[in-house]
Amino acid sequence: MKDVSKILDILEETYPDAKCELNYTTAFELLIATMLSAQCTDVRVNIVTGELFKKYNTAKDFSKLTVEEIEKEIRTCGLYKSKAINIKTTSEMLCELYGGQVPNDLDKLVKLPGVGRKTANVVLSNAFNQAAMAVDTHVFRVANRIGIVHTQRPEKTEFELMKAIPKDRWSHSHHVLIFHGRRMCKARKPECEICPIKNYCSYYIEGNDSIETT
Repeated sequence: MKDVSKILDILEETYPDAKCELNYTTAFELLIATMLSAQCTDVRVNIVTGELFKKYNTAKDFSKLTVEEIEKEIRTCGLYKSKAINIKTTSEMLCELYGGQVPNDLDKLVKLPGVGRKTANVVLSNAFNQAAMAVDTHVFRVANRIGIVHTQRPEKTEFELMKAIPKDRWSHSHHVLIFHGRRMCKARKPECEICPIKNYCSYYIEGNDSIETT
């Protein structure tokens, strides 16, 4: 059994600045930024939203735009065509169902176009301060490499991490696992020799990576 608390303690000490790296001022801005972050770096998203949110930053604003207008604004983000459609329809639904406000409820969030469990959990955790475990590619890779969980799908990873980690640490654990994945436990060339948790890590101890590295 992994000493999960010790692993998290070390990671928190290693990354004291671990937090959401998307720039936002409202739950709606965070929702849009997280939708844009799929297959796109947070750095690129922040560049795009830095200009975008100066012009449009409410569901009502985006609901009035055409898909083509949204496409032009977010073109440098990956998958911009499908994202533009989802942003448009999500904004319309927020206006129709919730008075333009982002609901602080997982079931309601995942019914919005382009909003999966990861995006919903990011919003719940960061905008509404709810305990949530958002699993992106970094969290999936790192948690499985370390051996905290042994899963094949991100959704399964979410539920297994919720079992393995105390609820009051879910949200911050998400951030430190992401930071570790971006800065040290990288997909192709993890920096195992200098890793502060290598003595707790199945990947390092066993010298074997059976986890997808994408």
